[in-house]
Amino acid sequence: MAELQLREAIRAAMVEEMERDDTIFLMGEEVAEYDGAYKVSEGMLDQFGAKRVIDTPISENGFAGLGIGAALNGLRPIIEFMTFNFSFVAIDQIINNAAKIRYMSGGQFKIPIVFRGPNGAAGQLAATHNTSTESMYATLPGLKVVAPSNPDDAKGLLKSSIRDDDPILFLESEVMYGMKGEVSDEQDYTIPIGKARIARDGDAVTIIGHSKSYWVALQTADMLKEDGYDAEVIDPRTIRPLDIESIVKSIKKTNRCVIIDESNPYASISSEITYQIQSAAFDYLDAPIIRVTAKDVPAPYAKNLMDHYMPQATDAYAACKKVMYVD
Repeated sequence: MAELQLREAIRAAMVEEMERDDTIFLMGEEVAEYDGAYKVSEGMLDQFGAKRVIDTPISENGFAGLGIGAALNGLRPIIEFMTFNFSFVAIDQIINNAAKIRYMSGGQFKIPIVFRGPNGAAGQLAATHNTSTESMYATLPGLKVVAPSNPDDAKGLLKSSIRDDDPILFLESEVMYGMKGEVSDEQDYTIPIGKARIARDGDAVTIIGHSKSYWVALQTADMLKEDGYDAEVIDPRTIRPLDIESIVKSIKKTNRCVIIDESNPYASISSEITYQIQSAAFDYLDAPIIRVTAKDVPAPYAKNLMDHYMPQATDAYAACKKVMYVD
């Protein structure tokens, strides 16, 4: 095991895959000469050259479409958005081309492309730079959505994503790029897409959280532990496909569930998980599922309002106590 920052783990995954397969290339704004807006691609231009680490104009629609065309012609692009808020400029390419061409061509074309970059809230960046996009993209058949919470998962899942023949949105967190964690040094380390991680065993309540919300889930579990309750914490890792089997297995053990989700509440990831749980395990629930989400407004700028806007461990703790019927 080696201790790496999240950005270093992502870089290691890209470098290893580009060394393995010369059809893979990285493209996006400032990924080359500037070493990436968040230094994720630091040193990659020197290693692979300007034909495989490519700076683009500020034109997400253009370079997303170029990447999709390259994927149709046998290459395996990694397209970096400086923030997934900017992916909205390229949304026609992602929704109408990347997501649908394989189906509409009867499987004649594959779209092996990864769109990656920071997603979700990143502090005082105001509404246009703080959107959690996973619920929007996960609703679209043809796309896979991956949201790692730690450096080890980021490396293993990104390597698997680059090798996948379907378009994948790989959602990172800007505020977690500097997070350090143990990363497997196993040769050719990959993690299967669509398999959740049971981060903590327990029988009192199931807490589900992905990306940054996973760490809120752990905080909540620690608070419950002080009261003598063992919560089970699940990190879905991938939003689509969702490992509902692992979630249902946990619900059958704990009989209660709280979902922490940075999405806005209406038609959120937590909404879908709630539906799937009640569809598959309604008879095992001893209390209604409670969601702890971002507030149902655009993200504010003021720090005190932003803290109120985001899901907090204190809110999740109260929700857990409510579904457990304890004071």
